[in-house]
Amino acid sequence: MSFSSEVKEEMARHISPARHCQIAELSAIMSFCGQIGREPNGTYTIGFLTENEAVVRKAFTLLKKAYNIETGFALTEEEIRGFLQKIGNLEEPVSSLVIKNACCRRAFLRGAYLSVGSMSDPAKGYHLEFACTDERKAAQLKEVAATFDIESRIILRKKYFVVYLKEGSGIVDLLNVCEAPVALMKLENMRILKEISNTVNRRVNCETANIAKTVNAASKQVEDIEFLKNFYGLTNLPESLREMAEIRLEHPDAPLKELGEYFDPPIGKSGVNHRLRKLCELADKIREK
Repeated sequence: MSFSSEVKEEMARHISPARHCQIAELSAIMSFCGQIGREPNGTYTIGFLTENEAVVRKAFTLLKKAYNIETGFALTEEEIRGFLQKIGNLEEPVSSLVIKNACCRRAFLRGAYLSVGSMSDPAKGYHLEFACTDERKAAQLKEVAATFDIESRIILRKKYFVVYLKEGSGIVDLLNVCEAPVALMKLENMRILKEISNTVNRRVNCETANIAKTVNAASKQVEDIEFLKNFYGLTNLPESLREMAEIRLEHPDAPLKELGEYFDPPIGKSGVNHRLRKLCELADKIREK
């Protein structure tokens, strides 16, 4: 089962105790994937256009709890009219009165994810989206998410208006709002592991770069000192530079701090660096001549 399906399974199991929240969630499901059909005998049926059985189970559970509508029962025209008066026209965005409370907006977002939401595998990347066929409904989703400080964007992809989030923190916030704690913790654990891995990789790369830089610098210093030895003579150097040159040749791989400890008395890294730079500058001048 994909992570996205696991999230839907968890959300499908969550039933709000308050009827107004049940109505808000059912309104979202009806708005995004609900259908009302009329039978030849004049009665009406309610169905849901989705491949996820958990969504269908959740929708009929909400119908039973909020409106006492049983699975498989046909409704009269009067009953279906009364039902639509409460949840609104399916062609329109959900009424603002249905989602005026924060708890109802949570339920609305949960119903929207169950109906048209999907999420990529967090191990590969962070991406959560709602694929809406109506631009106004997509805009409403974006606005409702924004009331919880969740920033999302809308793009047109073929015939769908897609509301999407690409930041891990935003997706975590959305799962929290939709009351999916198990999925939230699983995602957070993946984020932590990924951040630790990225941090370790950055440090290793940094250390590798520093080591390479140190090795290259030491190699250049030894090369310049060998040049001075052959074409200038170390005995012609000032005492401080001659001593520095000899210590570097004896310890070609040693870092600057260690080189400074071979002097008597010891000198600091800045002093070692200054002397080595003088030697390299002298070598360059002689090469130019």
